Amino acid sequence: MTTSLNRSTRRRLQKLNQIPCVWEGDRRPLSAQTPEPSSKAKGECILWVDGSQGIVRAMDVVAPETGPEATVRTLLRAMEHPNSPATPARPQKIVVRDREIQFYLRGALQELEIAIEYVPDLPLIDELYRGFQEVVDSHIPELPPDYVEPLRQKAFEIWQAAPWKFIEEHQILSIELNQSDVGTLYASVMGMLGMEYGILLYRSEESLKQFRASVLTDEESPEQLEEAFLKQDCLFLTFEHADEVGDGDDENEDIDLAELPLTEIQPSFGNIHPLEGLRSILDEEEAISVFIALEALERFIRDHRRKLAKNFSALSRSYCIPLPQPTQDVKEQLNVTVSTMPSLAEELETMLGGDEDDVLNAMPVLQSLRDDLIPEDSFLSLGVVSWEMVEYLRASVTHQQAGEVTVAGDGLPVILIQTSRPKAKVVIEVIQAAGGLKGICFNPGADPFEGERYDLGILQTKNGERFLFGEFLDDDPVHAAARKKWNERCKNTKGYCGLIVARGLMGATRGNPQLRDMMALFEARSLSPKDLGIGTLQLIPQFD
Repeated sequence: MTTSLNRSTRRRLQKLNQIPCVWEGDRRPLSAQTPEPSSKAKGECILWVDGSQGIVRAMDVVAPETGPEATVRTLLRAMEHPNSPATPARPQKIVVRDREIQFYLRGALQELEIAIEYVPDLPLIDELYRGFQEVVDSHIPELPPDYVEPLRQKAFEIWQAAPWKFIEEHQILSIELNQSDVGTLYASVMGMLGMEYGILLYRSEESLKQFRASVLTDEESPEQLEEAFLKQDCLFLTFEHADEVGDGDDENEDIDLAELPLTEIQPSFGNIHPLEGLRSILDEEEAISVFIALEALERFIRDHRRKLAKNFSALSRSYCIPLPQPTQDVKEQLNVTVSTMPSLAEELETMLGGDEDDVLNAMPVLQSLRDDLIPEDSFLSLGVVSWEMVEYLRASVTHQQAGEVTVAGDGLPVILIQTSRPKAKVVIEVIQAAGGLKGICFNPGADPFEGERYDLGILQTKNGERFLFGEFLDDDPVHAAARKKWNERCKNTKGYCGLIVARGLMGATRGNPQLRDMMALFEARSLSPKDLGIGTLQLIPQFD
């Protein structure tokens, strides 16, 4: 059945200048012999070419199961929004080499005064497709064909073993391969924080230490961090949300993959080297090294899971690993030794800041106030949400604490905290474990050493605990204006306000979370410093 254009579209196309030319159109498969199941080369290419001028007016790559409507959509774009240097126009004639396409176009393009004819050959498009096919056929696969399935299977075994549940990133394991040019790989397990999951296989201790020293420097800019990332010397396995692989979509960047079914997990392999940068392709030698390392690591985790979960002590075991496809340079089986590196782990932990108690004792702290609830990199704002949105949040968010709010003014005054999804879950769980949120207060604070005075944002939970969520200078005009509006709105609502916890810090909605990003609404009282009863808080250094 052919779907014809609606009248308004026909009228719009009829206004285009009709030029005395012949356009060629066709749809053909790009049949590259690539092992990747997600390869775009297995799609079909739709081309519309102006044969008179020898230029491509429009091109699309679609999935093979896409219907004939796609051919018309590409043609309409060729008319109204063609590729440069072509200008919008309507052809006098179209030629195609497929009878079905010819009949479909005749039905769809009625009243446009375009002749649609069949020809057995399309020389210009034939030449273009030959060029496309040469490019596609020369495509280098991401993994050697013999190692596509073995590596994917091994990756999913690692995913199900979930070593990040009990091994931290600084707890390094050495994997002695002693094959080809690879002696020992140093495995770092990512994922305990619920952010990025994977295994980094460093080629040297030096590279591992240099990278960690770089990223722990507070003065590093984003550009410098990227440079440090690209200076690593390692092979890697990472896990991603299957729907996001290759589409560049950051919308769900903060999803915790551990909550997804296995069918939605996609492993990715690659290499990072200071002189190459990031390369999402493994050659055969690299694929062999990664396979051996992952196989040995998975066996080691299986054998020592309980001990590793208890403490990161000295452990070592050797394994005989068979290769899926032996080569001239590599034996059918390799003896591989996996060992924990507790001394290196202690050294890296020291780089992170040493023992947690020592760090807390060395830091300036505010008396009688905790500052461990709100993640440091969170986005924070004082604002208001409309009463319609309040009703929506009450009905839709998973975590909510309702109050007897007086509906008045322009909405409910709220503190918005946006962080990553895993960290947002921790914030919510801590508040709920404390019985819920009792109130939100702005309390005076002072730093006698610097002579600064502060307006301290404090959350008080129902079990009496107080958490710092923000430090604002008293003389900051932006904060002063926001506080003034906050006080006015709280007065309208008879002292009620709210806390919204949202995800999406690293996604497209950073700084402007949408309704779907909001995970919790806690309605509470607006407390005065007198209600809180802790006076002006002094910043006091503590020494051991």
